[in-house]
Amino acid sequence: MIRMSVDGRPVHGSGTYGVVNPATGQIAAEAPDCSSSELDAALSAAARAFPAWERSEAQRKASLLKAAEIVEARAEELGRLVTLEQGKPLAGALREVKGAAGRFRYAAGLEVRTEVVHDQEGLRVEVVRRPYGVVAAITPWNYPVIVAAGKLAAAVRVGNTVVLKPSPFTPLATLRMGELLQEAFPPGVINVISGGDELGKSLIVHPLVRKISFTGSTEAGRHILGATTADFKRATLELGGNDAAVVLDDVDPQVIAQKVFWAAFQNAGQVCSTIKRLYVHERIHSRLLGELARIASTVRVGDGFDPATEMGPVSTAPQLRRIEELLSDATRRGGRVHAGGNRLPGSGYFHAPTIVEGLSDDARLVAEEQFGPALPVMPFATEEEAIERANATQFGLSGSVWSGSVARARALGAQLQCGTVWINQHLVVLAGAPIAGHKWSGVGVEGGLTGLLDFTQVQSVFVPAGA
Repeated sequence: MIRMSVDGRPVHGSGTYGVVNPATGQIAAEAPDCSSSELDAALSAAARAFPAWERSEAQRKASLLKAAEIVEARAEELGRLVTLEQGKPLAGALREVKGAAGRFRYAAGLEVRTEVVHDQEGLRVEVVRRPYGVVAAITPWNYPVIVAAGKLAAAVRVGNTVVLKPSPFTPLATLRMGELLQEAFPPGVINVISGGDELGKSLIVHPLVRKISFTGSTEAGRHILGATTADFKRATLELGGNDAAVVLDDVDPQVIAQKVFWAAFQNAGQVCSTIKRLYVHERIHSRLLGELARIASTVRVGDGFDPATEMGPVSTAPQLRRIEELLSDATRRGGRVHAGGNRLPGSGYFHAPTIVEGLSDDARLVAEEQFGPALPVMPFATEEEAIERANATQFGLSGSVWSGSVARARALGAQLQCGTVWINQHLVVLAGAPIAGHKWSGVGVEGGLTGLLDFTQVQSVFVPAGA
């Protein structure tokens, strides 16, 4: 059985709970269920490890590089666990694990520099970055390993210690990675525990935690932010998105259709930054709609362990029910399904990739974050209309503009109210590119040097010049 990692040691947990394979709908493994005393032990271990770890710059870099090597060497094992618990095709799971190794290596190469803001008249003032101490990291079920690696790498690179809790739907690969990483880090620097929502609530309010890093739903982020006020914990929250793509009239639908489709349906649409609303100029709307429906009808949906599978299941039973609910609402509102629209036979959580037209912007499938394999496609007449509709949301994670003219697309993209804008592409993610959600899509920054600095607090140091 996979175990938790506390203070450098494997911990079985006081209880267990079942982890479901979404391709079968059956429990595939048992995960440890962390007790309150085990949570206290993990946080106390992180607090004890912090002073020495904060001072060990060289060791931090060396440990991160070692972590990258370990994760790469165990990519097959970790990838199979991701597919088992999350459902994505094994090839995608392996890419995720290798990307996680890349996050450790990237963080090791970053430098946090001292800024000199004054150096004259006998006085030198330096602005330095200091770690917070113990960081609580909570990760989602859609990309369990790479999101965990990104948080761990950034937090420990600048001297923090971490207690990380993965989603209860997908704890296995993250727990196993935590076990493996004990070889790279001193005891207490990285602790990985598992359990349900109550464990997460206890973790974020614990007095030893000084910083929270959370990736998940906007609703959960709202509760976490409220919980930080009692003792002024800092929080970085990467939250939901309802990302719009705007396709102008000077593109060939056949040329872009594959890219647009997979930017909406990668990981069965379960990505914060997938295309969730597609606005297409009325001159080419029907042609692109037809191309997308044609692709959707040919996609091979199945078990992620089957090499022929192109799209896996929806990862959780609640999420599958939500997709069915949104599509039912869409058809009641006059939406026309051009491909899919139905759950697929079998005990797994499989749903056909679905293309819908004929919806107004207040339909739930358009107005809410569906986070699944269903895409509404709407026409527009003018660029001004497209931008107004794209921005008419409380979310602001990312968006894209597609045009035969990069200059035209960039000018329109500059008007999108979101943290990431792609031009003639979507869902391209790089370790060095910050993720900064606007509006309800986040607080703070993850990724890149900017995200690394989000795990630090500013300290101004006044010293005599020449000292």
